[in-house]
Amino acid sequence: MKLETLYAAPGNPGIAEHATIVALDASDHDAVIAFARANAIGLVVIGPEQPLVEGLGSALRAAKVPVFGPTAAAAQLEGSKGFTKELCTRHGIPTAGYARVSGDDMLEAREALGRFGLPVVIKADGLAAGKGVVIAKTIEEAEDALDDMFAGGFGGAGAEVVIEEFLTGEEASLFALTDGTAVVAIGSAQDHKRVGDGDTGPNTGGMGAYSPARVLTPELEARAIAEIVEPTVRAMKAEGMPYSGVLYAGLMLTPDGPKLIEYNARFGDPECQVLMMRLEEDLLELLLSVAEGRLAMTPPRLSDDVALTVVMAANGYPGTPQKGGAIHGIDAAQATGAKIFHAGTAMRNGTLVANGGRVLNVTARAASVTEARDAAYRAVDAIEFPTGFCRRDIGWREVEREREA
Repeated sequence: MKLETLYAAPGNPGIAEHATIVALDASDHDAVIAFARANAIGLVVIGPEQPLVEGLGSALRAAKVPVFGPTAAAAQLEGSKGFTKELCTRHGIPTAGYARVSGDDMLEAREALGRFGLPVVIKADGLAAGKGVVIAKTIEEAEDALDDMFAGGFGGAGAEVVIEEFLTGEEASLFALTDGTAVVAIGSAQDHKRVGDGDTGPNTGGMGAYSPARVLTPELEARAIAEIVEPTVRAMKAEGMPYSGVLYAGLMLTPDGPKLIEYNARFGDPECQVLMMRLEEDLLELLLSVAEGRLAMTPPRLSDDVALTVVMAANGYPGTPQKGGAIHGIDAAQATGAKIFHAGTAMRNGTLVANGGRVLNVTARAASVTEARDAAYRAVDAIEFPTGFCRRDIGWREVEREREA
């Protein structure tokens, strides 16, 4: 184990148990570089998408600071859905049919709606915290979504919009590490994007997940790597934007095989939690090998167990969350054997409180999805969070499959 000192910015009370919290603004690249140099930092791991798209990875590379995460140019794979669609078109990577439109030409935008039938998918081109997607079942819903995005409903992310063919099948997420040349799969997951039980309500950044996604069979995973992920890495290198970091491919498993829905340029939340619960390798060494361009082709060892996480969110999410609500019972929850990952939390006068939309990830590992689900919800029920809520059906697809098996 090479880790000597761990720093986190901005951090929260959960990671403060393991790391030294520092007051660094990720948008201030000079300050991050100065801190890295002053503290002889051996590796910077950029977690969120915004700093990647804004070029923190590029700035650190230019300053000769080892970094895990792509350059600004490569991070366009997440930062612009239109960029990714056009890359797929140029290089024959399977994805949904699409049209890229802007608010400057509403006639073109409305004409594009008629190309794909109904339902149709409307996506803000830029970063929208996982919420900038509308599946419209009627033309009226589609036009309302266009109007909302072009009017600034998702800020600058909706200045351009991607209109997509609706793909039929089951979704799964596939994760791969790449140093720009080598590509190694590191696991799969299924998340739950809708806010309510039964996949109802608006999209969120994710209300829970489990790993592995058994619907992504070894054969389908091999196809996705060979037909989608590896061609993407080759294409980015060929176009002068070599990609280094983790590639999170959102896939639709269609009757014709896997197709790319979109990429994330990071591990993602809540998928990262379930992947890390199954990883049986030294994470630091893996990340460092990517940063140094020496990623081995041998896939990392993952537990055969299932990991499942339940997001506890603040009331009001995915709209305006109710901040400041007290949270008790974390120790009791962890005493059940679960792992509690903090997200939007803070300490106020010695009390843990909600400080964001998604607040906690309650995570358990077991031999099956059913057992992992039951273990996670036992821990959830040990937590007192009166101003929060969670979905009660995380893992439902796989639980049904296990019941039928």
